[in-house]
Amino acid sequence: MEGGLLLREPGVDGVPRRQRDRRGPRGRHGPSRGERRCETHLALLIIILAFGFGRVDGRTTFSPSETTKAHSWTCMDLYVFATPYRVTWDYYFLGREHTLEIKEWESKAEYDYVKHNGVSIFLMPSGTIGTLRALWDVFPLFTNTGWGENANLAFLKKHMGATFEERPKPWVSELNPDDIQSGDFLVLSKIRGRWGGFETLEKWVTGAYAGHTAVCLRDSEGKLWVGESGHENEEGEDIIAVLPWEEWWEFETTKDDSNPQIALLPLRQDLRAKFNETAAWIYAKKMNGKPYGYHNMIFSWIDTISNNYPPPLDAHVVASVMTVWNKLQPDYAASMWTEALNKRLGTKGLDLPEIIVESEKRGMTFDKLLTIPEKDNWVYTDGQSASCVAYVLMMYKEAGLFEPISSSIEVTEFTIKDAYILNFFEANMTRLPSWCNKDDTVKLPFCQIKGRYRMELPGYNTMEPYAHMNERCASLPPDYVRDENC
Repeated sequence: MEGGLLLREPGVDGVPRRQRDRRGPRGRHGPSRGERRCETHLALLIIILAFGFGRVDGRTTFSPSETTKAHSWTCMDLYVFATPYRVTWDYYFLGREHTLEIKEWESKAEYDYVKHNGVSIFLMPSGTIGTLRALWDVFPLFTNTGWGENANLAFLKKHMGATFEERPKPWVSELNPDDIQSGDFLVLSKIRGRWGGFETLEKWVTGAYAGHTAVCLRDSEGKLWVGESGHENEEGEDIIAVLPWEEWWEFETTKDDSNPQIALLPLRQDLRAKFNETAAWIYAKKMNGKPYGYHNMIFSWIDTISNNYPPPLDAHVVASVMTVWNKLQPDYAASMWTEALNKRLGTKGLDLPEIIVESEKRGMTFDKLLTIPEKDNWVYTDGQSASCVAYVLMMYKEAGLFEPISSSIEVTEFTIKDAYILNFFEANMTRLPSWCNKDDTVKLPFCQIKGRYRMELPGYNTMEPYAHMNERCASLPPDYVRDENC
């Protein structure tokens, strides 16, 4: 017996039929890394609650004993059990010995993996009231209501120290588009609805005070356009698109129900002169219509084995989330991580369990695999992949702004925070447009052009780019301190 697990002899065709497990009062797990199988949608809910509110307690060892006596009639322990091939769950009210029965192994590979590595076990010591409270906290983040907006603001204040000071009206600037030039950077912070909830979690794990980006471009006739990865087309697909400024601005000011706060970050004068519009347009046209860069979205966040995960997150929980989504939406999972993980191993066509097993065979743990840097020149089945910030920075790279170290920069490793702390922007406030923050009593170093709340961009415009930038950076809340030259 290994790690407290009793493995029955192989059944038909040599595949074991049953596994028994005795859990201790805190639920511990062996050194296994990944997981796969969602037996109910509640398993996904458990993972989401763990992701957002620290209900999971992952352990590195397993000690068989009994659950302790309940402290109240509402006390309940929820456990999540995972291998690279399944995720399942169980809950217990009574303090005694419990048994989890898995009726059939998915394959001999799963049996061999568990026999060698054990099972990941996560404890949610929630209680009935705690579970309901967590649900009450999580649900509004994704609702398109005032309640949802307040929930997002409260989450970011609590977990990141954001302030959200109200600005004087008007909350939409009377700007002059003639003052906006090629390469000027747009950052957006959405605070309600589906995207508001997603961005809130993204901000929390990365330390960025914005959740979306776009870039301005002028064509040969002087017409102003906005390039954006993450534009929703008529079919509801998130794609890369170049839109007329008027169309983009009208949508953001009158139709975007996520209530975005928007800031314009003008390029500094020497980089504006250096910006190669021809090269930028070649890149924009090449990428126009391609899918949003889901492939490399999470890998800009994960640079280290343990210093990118806000407690109680870790690579085990990330692998569990991947496993659940692999079962529920395999095509979506392939776009989000499966193909990218194959790239890191130099393999093709492996699914998530096979990837985890293959990495273990090579002596590489799954948490280490996640830290391998993304390469800008990787081409996926649907083309070159670019998230919203990678799209903008790749355009900067093509336009010459990272020279002479361009070949040593992988912009797909940059988060939104990594982008706005670059010292690429105008630092002389007298050179900002006259309408920039005209009606605000606080003069920001950039131009907020929409939003009820004053935007914060800690570290804005302070970082000189350097070779292999952002490939090994920590990002732990609430301070998000990064190591020098990481």
